[in-house]
Amino acid sequence: MEDHVDGGGVKRVLILAFCVVGIWAAYITQGVLQETISTKRFGADGRRFDHFPFLNFAQSVICFVWSFVMIKLWSSSSKGSAPLWSYWSPSITNTIGPTMGMQALKYISYPAQVLAKSSKMIPVMLMGTIMYGVKYTIPDYISTFLVAGGVSAFALQKTSSRTMSKLANPNAPLGYGLCFLNLAFDGYTNATQDSIKARYPNTNPWDIMLGMNLWVSIYSGLYIFVGPLVPNWSYGNGYEAVRFCQEHPEAAWDIILYCLCGAVGQNFIFLTISRFGSLTNTTITTTRKFMSIVVSSVVSGNPLSPKQWGSVAMVFSGLSLQIFLKWQKLQKLKKKKKKGV
Repeated sequence: MEDHVDGGGVKRVLILAFCVVGIWAAYITQGVLQETISTKRFGADGRRFDHFPFLNFAQSVICFVWSFVMIKLWSSSSKGSAPLWSYWSPSITNTIGPTMGMQALKYISYPAQVLAKSSKMIPVMLMGTIMYGVKYTIPDYISTFLVAGGVSAFALQKTSSRTMSKLANPNAPLGYGLCFLNLAFDGYTNATQDSIKARYPNTNPWDIMLGMNLWVSIYSGLYIFVGPLVPNWSYGNGYEAVRFCQEHPEAAWDIILYCLCGAVGQNFIFLTISRFGSLTNTTITTTRKFMSIVVSSVVSGNPLSPKQWGSVAMVFSGLSLQIFLKWQKLQKLKKKKKKGV
């Protein structure tokens, strides 16, 4: 009996390690590719790729195909799962939000973008307090203060000239503004997805991935391929993006790899949540963000000053405290359930 338990424990640890490596490898690689695509000058003509709505479209198409294949190979859409039409609303914000996050890389560095997007709890707490009268504890406010203070301190510090030279159009207020709009849209997307899951409990992660990416592909496709047919259209030209990729195959390969990393990363996230819960997944993805900043600084040539590293430490201290608070609440719930039994 003990051997069976030990064997099960070892297997669980190995699966967790597999999930950690998978998430880190997929999203750190994707981060490097995202930074490369947004800052690199391709070809002999030294042109930048600045068609970020096309990047969102390409990723949604590949993730849609990936989820469709996974459903056919490993599962099937459950009876009583959410119908595809139910995803039309959150997919609108899921089309606009990530595009804004990518667009921000024209104006701020990748580490700055990662830090700004790590402050998701700030708009959540503001909305919860103002609109719903939610009361938070002092440790909750401390964690939020650390994250907000760290992001603010990082934004106020001078970025190295080497990093600035890589940006298409340095503009910190605009870059951070786009990141926070991205977070606001993500908040609506996540809340609506939770609502769909509550209404249709048999919906599995592959169904959600399929439905969301189907609608995002439709919206993005209309925006970048039908929009340019309208006179005086000046945003998100998909035809120009395709032409750019034809003229610069290196950029096309970077985009394909970027999209595949996103699809693979979602696989590992679903596996982690199903086996270990959302708290474990949050911990893994939070540490992954920190590693992405380290990799960007060391490998991609975005040197951070000691003061900026202090701001990074401040942000991730706040995020770590938030994870610990969630763990405490989870333990209290488990104790209450045991007493109830």
